[in-house]
Amino acid sequence: MTSPRQILVIVHQATSSPGLVGDKLRSQGYHLDIRCPALGDRLPHTLAHHRGAIVFGGPMSANDDNTLPFIRTELDWIALALASGKPYLGICLGAQMLARVLGAQVAPHPADQREIGYCDLSPVTTGRPYFTQPMAVYQWHSEGFDLPSGAVHLATGQTFPHQAFRYGDAAFGLQFHPEITTPLIDEWTTRGADQLDLPGAQPRDRHFAAHHHHGSHVDRWLEGFLSRWLDSAAWPASKSA
Repeated sequence: MTSPRQILVIVHQATSSPGLVGDKLRSQGYHLDIRCPALGDRLPHTLAHHRGAIVFGGPMSANDDNTLPFIRTELDWIALALASGKPYLGICLGAQMLARVLGAQVAPHPADQREIGYCDLSPVTTGRPYFTQPMAVYQWHSEGFDLPSGAVHLATGQTFPHQAFRYGDAAFGLQFHPEITTPLIDEWTTRGADQLDLPGAQPRDRHFAAHHHHGSHVDRWLEGFLSRWLDSAAWPASKSA
């Protein structure tokens, strides 16, 4: 039986884009099945027709399930995705929801700091082979997550220590935004201009300058990471580490 050539992509706004992540998956021959539960799109009852699933970020909180019904829907659905054994990738909000489903706390920084702009990320010992060296990655968030029980810590940062983790063989959470592109930086810093004055946020021009300097490195990292992620269900981490 051939593997499905379709990736389920969950976004949270009409203007959301899978960016560089989507570009790379399409270049590998995958079709993106993009759904936005916030706008009423239904989620599948099975991942039998998908190779894996990616949940992207958004301005809402993983703790908003009491006020935003689609957050509750997604939290419940993530449990189904994990049970399928298919590759799951959570980015920013998607990682925070994964952490919450696994019993970890999601909360603002205790000193009310943000990470908005390019910030340094460092691999931890258990992060290989997914992270082999420090790099700067794009961030846009005010909340972080504790490491879920049973999860493997992959990468850390100075302000928010849990930047990446793996749960089981096929579920990954990334606090940062590897999908970022120059057009997305332009859109985010325009729509979210009010956020750029908050503690920890970097000025707009620094976002573009840092992307020019660091973007190609993240691009190369993402190429390898997505391949490992898509193969994670077939090749358990315990065998590939």
